[in-house]
Amino acid sequence: MSIYSYPYTSLEGKEKSLADYQGKVLLIVNTASKCGFTPQYEGLELLYETYRDQGFVILGFPCDQFANQEPLEGDSLAIFCSLNYGVSFPLSKKIKVRGKDADPLYQFLIQEAPFTGADPSKPAAEGFFTKLKGKFPKLFDGDSVKWNFTKFLIDRNGNVVSRFEPPITPDEIASSVEALL
Repeated sequence: MSIYSYPYTSLEGKEKSLADYQGKVLLIVNTASKCGFTPQYEGLELLYETYRDQGFVILGFPCDQFANQEPLEGDSLAIFCSLNYGVSFPLSKKIKVRGKDADPLYQFLIQEAPFTGADPSKPAAEGFFTKLKGKFPKLFDGDSVKWNFTKFLIDRNGNVVSRFEPPITPDEIASSVEALL
């Protein structure tokens, strides 16, 4: 199955398909409005604004599976993202990104880009995962998404080429995006 086979529902409730983005470089991110990583919305928007005219799209998938950090839905979420971070990239309705009820898109992403651990060259990432593992050890079973703001980079042919864990900021992945454009 290709990434372009997966549908999703926009934040506005419209049925969409990832096929709409064929030929584009995609960054798919599970998001939350009450997370320590929520300020990454600002960096994601900057990345989107910088590269969208070159065929780059960010798709945000709000999720409430990690310490209930996404209480908002629909218009409330759209307003929060727009007013606080200027988000203009597409957002979906809230989904599940891990477990038996994970959205099929995320099942595919995880299969294509399994969890490989923290990047040892990034001490903040290693510290985050050590702390997270201490508080939520069950999150570390398998390859699933471990927390909000996990990012999956997809090339123009629909191949999942990279997975970036939450502590990796949008500006740190700009060169990876540029390489695919």
